[in-house]
Amino acid sequence: MSEPIAIRPPAWYWLVSGLFLLWSLAGCLACYVQLTIDADGLAALPPAQRDAWEAMTLLPKAAYIVAVAAGLAGAIELLLHKRLARALFILSLAAVLVQFGWFFGPYGGLGKLGASAAAFPAFIIAVSIAEIWFAGLAISRGWLR
Repeated sequence: MSEPIAIRPPAWYWLVSGLFLLWSLAGCLACYVQLTIDADGLAALPPAQRDAWEAMTLLPKAAYIVAVAAGLAGAIELLLHKRLARALFILSLAAVLVQFGWFFGPYGGLGKLGASAAAFPAFIIAVSIAEIWFAGLAISRGWLR
């Protein structure tokens, strides 16, 4: 059986953890849709976005899968009061950086899609950092074991 947590977290802990779970599920869905898109779906995209998706190599695709899977596992671990959540969120952030590193680096996404292409990746990175911070806070307050 699991060892009970020493200190019960406040109600807002559950709200934040639940939001991270929903965020992660949305990321998993987006990953699935993007990586399984068919020719008709690709044709419906704006040309610059279609080119980016078609140019994506195996490394950023694998990083995308690792990022969403680790994020989902981290959110679940938060709900289970497990310290492993923080390590999983760190792994998720590292994978996000690899994924977007390809897009903004070798692919040249800013030059091809413009500065607005950085907004959502920046938000994703910010949420990833918030997840790591929150898990660290939960560990320091004794909410995770």
